[in-house]
Amino acid sequence: MGRDSMSSTRNVHGGRGQSRRRILKVAAAAGAVAASGPWIVRDALSSSGELNLLHWDDELPNPVIPDFEKATGIKVKSTSFSQNEEQINKLQATRGQGFDLCQPTHDRAPQFEEIDVLQPFDEKKLALDAIVPAMLSASKTSWTWKGRLYHVPHCWGTEAIAWRNDLTRIEPKALSYGTLWNDEYKGKVVGRPHSLLLGIGLWLDGEGKLKSNRMLDAYKDEDAMKKIYDVLLKEAIARKPWIKQFWDSADNTKSAFMSNGCVIGQTWDGPPINLKKAGQPISYMAPKEGAIGWVDGWALSKAARNIDQAYAFLKYLHSPEGSAKVAENSGYNPVAKGAEKLLSDKARAIFDEAYLKGEALDGMWWRPIEPSWFAELRTQYAEKFKAA
Repeated sequence: MGRDSMSSTRNVHGGRGQSRRRILKVAAAAGAVAASGPWIVRDALSSSGELNLLHWDDELPNPVIPDFEKATGIKVKSTSFSQNEEQINKLQATRGQGFDLCQPTHDRAPQFEEIDVLQPFDEKKLALDAIVPAMLSASKTSWTWKGRLYHVPHCWGTEAIAWRNDLTRIEPKALSYGTLWNDEYKGKVVGRPHSLLLGIGLWLDGEGKLKSNRMLDAYKDEDAMKKIYDVLLKEAIARKPWIKQFWDSADNTKSAFMSNGCVIGQTWDGPPINLKKAGQPISYMAPKEGAIGWVDGWALSKAARNIDQAYAFLKYLHSPEGSAKVAENSGYNPVAKGAEKLLSDKARAIFDEAYLKGEALDGMWWRPIEPSWFAELRTQYAEKFKAA
């Protein structure tokens, strides 16, 4: 998810000439293509035993794991995390021991290559033809090292603006990352520090107040990054009185709106969409600067012991049924062909609202691949913002 920050030349979509709108519509309308073959694994070695997962805390909602266990007899032990940094720290501390599969976001490829805790997939054991091509390219483009694939997609989502629609009214066409800083929202904003810095950058760039090539210049080198983020940090600190709460997980994003007095925020799509499905007065929508896109996936730990079980689980998740269960109950979006037609009418309607019936898909801002130096510096700026 995270969701956290491919150089501008290593595009998430893979093919350089492809239309972003077309690619996202392919992903959103994946139900038009039927997936090939059933996901149930008939190999006896894959129909028993156990599987150890390190995963995002909101991306394996019920009944995903229970249904897999019932169908295969494989017992799943799950360990959740809420930020990519937490996942990386766990894997480095154990050298991957205790985990078979982990769940990196697409932009973290350089960091995972450096820490060397993964092993490549055997592509013959994966149902790659069952995955929407645009989503698969997000993995293949940046997670193929020395000719071997280290990542397959799980779901995709965005970060944009969420708000309590019973406490404020917002005109969709005017929605901006700058809307967060309107006077009426002073002391009522929720966001994640480094995400808010990015949102301010996209806003100022869109207003012609910051030359950053839609923030992509910040990924060129350390000097360019510092020049841009020095401006962003100053702007963010000046707006600190607007912040009611910083979020760092799906759960405290939800509680910010429902019990902590937040009216508006920059959030992942999953938490507010889940609240909306439950009947809560929440809206989620892409601003005019573009929703921030990401693809979360699966990688095989170098210390994995339950290899057959891991491939069985991935085939399940890449079936229309498995991918749809993930999407329907998490609020994120499926990656398997045929999954879209299994989603509820409510889920489809919420997707149309969030992306203005497809109009907002043209302007998506996909998180670039994130070098280690960028991740370290960004954390420093985020901590300074929090401490101000």
